[in-house]
Amino acid sequence: MENRRSFIKKSGLFLSASILPFSSNFSIFPQKKLGVALVGLGYYSTDLLAPALQLTDYCELRGIVTGSPEKIPVWQRKYGIKDSNIYDYENMHEIANNDDIDVIYIVVPTGLHAKYAIQAANTGKHVWCEKPMARTAKECQQIIDACNKNKMKLSIGYRMQHEKNTQQIMKWAQTQPYGPIKNAISEAGYNGGTINPWKLKKEMGGGAIYDMGVYTINAARYSTGLEPLAVSATQSTRRPQIFDEVDETTRFKMEFPNGIVVDGKTSFGENLNNLEVNCKNGWYYLRPMQAYSGVQGKTSDGKILSPMGKNQQAVQMDDDALAIINDQNVMVPGEEGLKDIAIVEKIKESAANGGKRILM
Repeated sequence: MENRRSFIKKSGLFLSASILPFSSNFSIFPQKKLGVALVGLGYYSTDLLAPALQLTDYCELRGIVTGSPEKIPVWQRKYGIKDSNIYDYENMHEIANNDDIDVIYIVVPTGLHAKYAIQAANTGKHVWCEKPMARTAKECQQIIDACNKNKMKLSIGYRMQHEKNTQQIMKWAQTQPYGPIKNAISEAGYNGGTINPWKLKKEMGGGAIYDMGVYTINAARYSTGLEPLAVSATQSTRRPQIFDEVDETTRFKMEFPNGIVVDGKTSFGENLNNLEVNCKNGWYYLRPMQAYSGVQGKTSDGKILSPMGKNQQAVQMDDDALAIINDQNVMVPGEEGLKDIAIVEKIKESAANGGKRILM
């Protein structure tokens, strides 16, 4: 039990009344929404975050940072962004002088997260950083240190932890309504015919273990409420002509206290979207466990976990905005992202050593 309590306390997960999104706990509607600047205008910003910001109650899209000038008029026409709120990567530091912007959201390739998240913190703005948090645990800590130094809040974009069925799984890790957890399966991946080129580059933080692997690792942790003691892993590829720098598929085993073992798998070559938890007196699953279209599941005694029915990114950003407005702890702090990347590093070490069991 001490390990479970330690996980809950250290990870910043709220598993009691505050397991509900902040927007369910507070009725404070600010007179002025927080202004958000998106750094990087790739797929995730364009197709998901920007549209979601049109659905939020506590924050709104006010600025962009891009290295692609041709995108600027498109974004201005669509979202009415002022000329004074448009930046490139060279003058991003000038956001420090812009009162329109309260939050800088880092949505560049993983290998650049640390560079721009630190710059964002140094502007004196709050920082939201997409997952995976960074390439290394050292870089994660540097981001945390920069935010702490500047007294800015840091949230990592684990949208699943803001989703109601995922929060139910997290709560059950504490209350154990189906008895002690015995083992679990955590899988996330997609059969990528076309993969963003940077995700094939080692220096950019490419590879399945970073891109989809953090879903599986984070799910293993929140579904058990524990931190792993050891990991072992193997990596493989069916398409070496494409995956010549990074993994296409990673299989891993995470050993937790109380004899709990989680089998994980992540891939750019298979469609995987499954979290199963087996307990002494029953089981439950989320399938899919991380789809944009909705997360749903079932329990051994017939409970149906229906989709939330809300835009996941909008809920995530409103929760994070309310943490700033109410000066409360964020739901998914930098330490949470750091823990997953520390595990990624151990998984990579194991795979490089023929699947050797590596202690955490």
